[in-house]
Amino acid sequence: MTRKANIQDVRQLSELFDQYRVFYHKDSDIPAAENFLKERIEKEDSEIFVAENDGKLVGFVQLYPLFSSTRMKRYWLLNDLYVNENHRGKGYSKQLIEEAKELAKSTDACGILLETGKSNDIGNKLYPACGFEIYDEVNFYEWTNQ
Repeated sequence: MTRKANIQDVRQLSELFDQYRVFYHKDSDIPAAENFLKERIEKEDSEIFVAENDGKLVGFVQLYPLFSSTRMKRYWLLNDLYVNENHRGKGYSKQLIEEAKELAKSTDACGILLETGKSNDIGNKLYPACGFEIYDEVNFYEWTNQ
């Protein structure tokens, strides 16, 4: 089952979020994860959906709003998608992506943007299977202040 996350989910969600960050080679910091997610939910500056199994959170997707000037519409950035390794292969990722698509439709957004590493074999199979197309007509650049 998937649904929109709420403030009562923050404790369990922060554990999943921490697992996600560790997967991407960041140091574990559950208290900071809890603060970050609590702030996102309270300020309503992201949309988070969770997957549940027997009352326990097993996955999540987090999207941030963007805007397309050329299309003059909202665009969603699917920034985070994670399912606990013990619950993978059961369709939770696809269910969470469907929640993201419904959000895009219900907000009259022009689409959903995401990026994943070239070495992410699972993601690079999952996203096309869910209707995403690789967009190779532009170069993606990043500037970081670190």
